[in-house]
Amino acid sequence: MSKLIKHSQYVPVDVLKRLEQARQHAGLAEEPAEEAVAGEVHYHDPAREEAEQARKQMLKDAQAFAEEQVRNASLEAEKIVESAKTEAEEWWRQRREQDEHLAEAVKAEAYQTGYQEGLSQAEHDMERKLAEMMQEARNVLQEAYRSRDVIIQEAEPFLVELSCSIAEKIVEKQLTVEPQFAMDLITRNLARKREQGLISLCVSPAQFAFVNAAREELALAVDSQAELQILPDSTVKDHGCVIRSSFGSIDARIDTQLAEIKKELVRVALDTEEHRNEEDHA
Repeated sequence: MSKLIKHSQYVPVDVLKRLEQARQHAGLAEEPAEEAVAGEVHYHDPAREEAEQARKQMLKDAQAFAEEQVRNASLEAEKIVESAKTEAEEWWRQRREQDEHLAEAVKAEAYQTGYQEGLSQAEHDMERKLAEMMQEARNVLQEAYRSRDVIIQEAEPFLVELSCSIAEKIVEKQLTVEPQFAMDLITRNLARKREQGLISLCVSPAQFAFVNAAREELALAVDSQAELQILPDSTVKDHGCVIRSSFGSIDARIDTQLAEIKKELVRVALDTEEHRNEEDHA
């Protein structure tokens, strides 16, 4: 960077020292002065001063360039930090969104799972309760059937007796109000005796005159070769009759017919009760 001083140019040592002190005082002594060969030194010339100024300018330019690079690097570092900060914030935001979505999905799945489990449990409980209610209903129904059978069994004889008594009174009243019903009853029973010979029609003494007055009408119900005989009979207590012939007799008394009906009803009731008892023991 500096030109070499010619060997012919020498300066005294004391002068060189004063110059060096002046340079150091002025801030220009950054490099030690070269010692002169054989106790002599070079003195400064304009070229050396120019070189020194160039060196200082280069140092200044280098310092400015370095400072510029430092500023640029600082700005770039700030940009990098800011970008990294932004990216980190964006990453955390996306992560929070993912976590929220995941939490919502987990919550929804848990809700759906809980709902399905609750629904299954409710269906199971409902089926169990329904089965219990159905069994209870069947038990109540069976008990009702048994109670009904007991009531019917206990009431059947009474009901048969009551029914027959009511029927007897109704028939007696109807025959009293409508005497023609008695004549129809006698005519139908006479028609059953399609035979020849003597046929005796026995009626109650209270009905003898009424029936005897209708002899001709009643004679039409028997065979033309038969002889109809109408007789009062104290054993006949109602509006019925007893028909006798050589081939047998027909008991058409109202009380006798009601007694037969009553007997048959009692028999049916007893058979039904026996059948139910057999089913209960089976």
